[in-house]
Amino acid sequence: MEKQLTCQVNANWESGRRGFVTTPGTEQGIHFSSPPEFKGDPGFWTPEDLLLGAVASCFVVTFYALAERARLEFGTLALSAEGTLSTFEGRLSFQQIVLRPTVTILRNEDRERAYGLLEKTERGCLIARTLNCRVWMEPSVQTAEKVLVR
Repeated sequence: MEKQLTCQVNANWESGRRGFVTTPGTEQGIHFSSPPEFKGDPGFWTPEDLLLGAVASCFVVTFYALAERARLEFGTLALSAEGTLSTFEGRLSFQQIVLRPTVTILRNEDRERAYGLLEKTERGCLIARTLNCRVWMEPSVQTAEKVLVR
């Protein structure tokens, strides 16, 4: 039998173009609005932000799981995600998402392994591979600088 996971969120309209989304089992929900470009209120997460957040957070946890399995010790992983929306066939949609992960490794000899795990993460990120737009990566690996204490 295949593994199956069911996820659920609940979204409720609050006023104007604003709402609140929750998921069972968590304490905090997220207030959201349509983007100001679509008559929404500034200062709120937008559905577009939430989608990019889903891709970014999936990438981060996938990399961590793969690094743990490969026993790659690393210092930090920082990721920025940028999505481009445009009109295609008369409909506005995401055309591409660019992920820019930066991994700080502890040992220079782990550089190639880190790049390999980033590539494996790009292929394995569930949310990214579920989307109907191109998701690609511009990776960076850097070595942690040693701090000298006098």
